[in-house]
Amino acid sequence: MPTDLSPTARALRTLEILQSRTAGVTADEIAASLGVTERAARRYVGILREAGVPVHSERGPYGGYRLGRGARLPPVVFTEPEALGLVMAVLDGQPAAADPDADDLVGAALGKVIRALPESVGRQAAALREHASAAPDRNASRPDPALTSTLVAASAVRRRVLVTYRSESGNEWEAEVDPWAVVVRYGRWYLLCHSHHANAIRTYRIDRVRAVRETAHGFEMPDGLDPVAVLEENLGKGWEFPTRVVFDAPMAEVLPSIRPPMGRLEPSGDGCVLVGSTRNPTMYAQEWLAQLPLAFRVEGGEELRAAVQALATRFSAAVTDET
Repeated sequence: MPTDLSPTARALRTLEILQSRTAGVTADEIAASLGVTERAARRYVGILREAGVPVHSERGPYGGYRLGRGARLPPVVFTEPEALGLVMAVLDGQPAAADPDADDLVGAALGKVIRALPESVGRQAAALREHASAAPDRNASRPDPALTSTLVAASAVRRRVLVTYRSESGNEWEAEVDPWAVVVRYGRWYLLCHSHHANAIRTYRIDRVRAVRETAHGFEMPDGLDPVAVLEENLGKGWEFPTRVVFDAPMAEVLPSIRPPMGRLEPSGDGCVLVGSTRNPTMYAQEWLAQLPLAFRVEGGEELRAAVQALATRFSAAVTDET
């Protein structure tokens, strides 16, 4: 570290050290990081306290200095790579945030962060935001932040909730569920939960949740729950239209081409069968089955068979020699 830094710069560096550590940081550790004496390190901690930063000290083998929760802190100190990485991540997940004049919640927050950055770093971050272009993901969904926060909070304290849900077709119902986890998958936010009415695992799109109300009942989280894996496994279950696709190839050869939402792959004779369900047979045929590099037969249901037949007819017509 440069030896000609001002006391203010060293105090800010001390703040950065405290922010990066969840456990206590001793004066000796701060001094070693700053290249100063222990007495000087304590002086920089005192400067932070005078500025209103709640730095607590604890004694004991696991003690040291740590920041208090809910603190009103000075602007966070970012390095240039950290600041640019943050802007890139925001634009990747929320393309509308690229326009500072758009009425976008995340864009407004990003603008505040950029304005709080030091001039040298903030200038680069603002330029990246201004000149980078981001194409919106047509499949992404943006649920209400407050409603999403309510679900996350209920999951954290293991509190059962009543969810008002509206399906894509417009049907609306209320379900009493244990909110196991909120999972983000390919730009969509899902609630992974246990439905008491169905006595089964359910996955709800959070952008289709209309209301959430906590109940007085708690719940126990399943042991060893992997929310992402369970969500993937259950996305292909419980939809309106059943699907059954047969492969003559062995299961080990087919499995790498199957996405979890397509259903469950099971051995069958010398080959295997994919059993699941879908809300959209046309999408299932065009975006999933048509991409498979293997031969298959659709044995059910009727809606999926009709969608595959329509797709085959369209493709056949595209190469028909009319001369």
